[in-house]
Amino acid sequence: MYVSHLQLVDYRSYAAARLELAPGVTTFVGSNGQGKTNLLEAIGYAATLSSHRVSTDAPLVRRGAERAVVRAASFADERRSLIEIEINPGRANRARLNRSVLPRVRDVLGTLRTVLFAPEDLALVKGDPGERRKYLDELLTLRAPRFAAVRADYERVLKQRNALLKTAAQVSGRARPDLSTLDVWDGHLAETGAALVAGRLGLVAELRPLVAKAYAQLADSGGFPELRYRDSSVAEAPESTEAVGDQGDTDVTAIAQRLRDALDRARPEELRRGVSLVGPHRDDLLLSLDEFAVKGYASQGESWSYGLSLKLSAFELLRADGEDPVLILDDVFSELDAARRQRLAQHVRDAEQVLVSAAVPEDLPSDLRGERYQVSEGTVEHV
Repeated sequence: MYVSHLQLVDYRSYAAARLELAPGVTTFVGSNGQGKTNLLEAIGYAATLSSHRVSTDAPLVRRGAERAVVRAASFADERRSLIEIEINPGRANRARLNRSVLPRVRDVLGTLRTVLFAPEDLALVKGDPGERRKYLDELLTLRAPRFAAVRADYERVLKQRNALLKTAAQVSGRARPDLSTLDVWDGHLAETGAALVAGRLGLVAELRPLVAKAYAQLADSGGFPELRYRDSSVAEAPESTEAVGDQGDTDVTAIAQRLRDALDRARPEELRRGVSLVGPHRDDLLLSLDEFAVKGYASQGESWSYGLSLKLSAFELLRADGEDPVLILDDVFSELDAARRQRLAQHVRDAEQVLVSAAVPEDLPSDLRGERYQVSEGTVEHV
C-alpha cells in the first residue's frame, strides 16, 4: 500500500497544498516549524481519523478558516482509493470514499493503513494508560474496522452510565435513588466492554513475540520486553499488580460475566464518586523490561527502543495481513544515536512506502535517501 496523492485545504499551516508521492522512501526536510509534520499528520489522520499531536480537531483547521479538507489517494493491490475528509470543529465531520458520501465518517477506516512514529509516541512508554489504550484500539480498528463501531458503542454506553451515576451521587444523600436503570446500563457496558477487551487481549498475544524480536534488533544492550494486559475487572484496586487478566482468555461471554461481577462489587464506590470505575476505559497495557516496569526504570535509550518496537510490531502485524501499511517516521532520527538510527533504517527500508521528516539531511541514515522535498514556510518543493 502507498499514498500517491495528498491534497490539503486550510489544514494547519496550509491554505492549500498538493503533493504527488511514490512508493519507496520519501523525505521531508526543513527547519522546525515549517510544516513538515503537518503533512505527515494529515496522512495519518486520513487513516485513523485522529492526530498523534492533539486530541481534538479544532487545532487542525487553519486559523481564520471554518473547516479543513484532507484528500488522500492510495493504491493497494493496484486498486486506487480516494479518501476525502471534511473536518468541521464543533460540528459533525464528513467523509467521502471514491466520491461517494459515507453515512458515517468511521466507515472510511481500513481503507488506508498507516503506522506512525513520532517523538510524542514516547508517551506510549512513559505516559498515562490512555496512550497505550489508544495504541491498542487504533491498531485493532486498522486490522478490523468493525471495532470502530464497538468502540463507539462502548463510549456511548459509558457516557450514559456516567451521567446516571453522577445524578445518583447527587441525590443519594437526600433520597434513595432508583437503580433499576443502572442495572440495564451495567448489562450494556459489560456486553460492549467484553467485545473490546477480548479484541485487546488477542492483539496483545499477537504483539508479544513481535515486540521481543523488534527490541532485540533495535537495542544496543540486552533485555527482554514483556507485555501484559491489566484488566480493571479482575481486582477492585487498579493499582494492584495482581489486577491482570488471563492473557489467553478472549471468550467474550466469560469476560462479560467478569465485568458484571466487578460492576456489582464496585457499585457502592461508583455511587459515592459518581463515575464508572470498571471497564476497558480503566485498563492498561503493562510494559516491562527484564521483569521491571519500563516506566521509571528504563533509560532514555531503552525507552526509545521500546516505543519503536511497539510501532514496528504494529507494522509487522499489519504486513502479515497481506499488504504493507504506509510507515511514517516523523522527526524520529534526531532523537536517536547513530547506532539506533542505522538499525531502524535497516529494519524499515524494505517497506513499500516510508515517509520521513527531518530538520537536517544529516539526521537521515544513508539507507533512507530517496525522493526529497524541501519544506519552508508552508511551501513544499521537490529537490
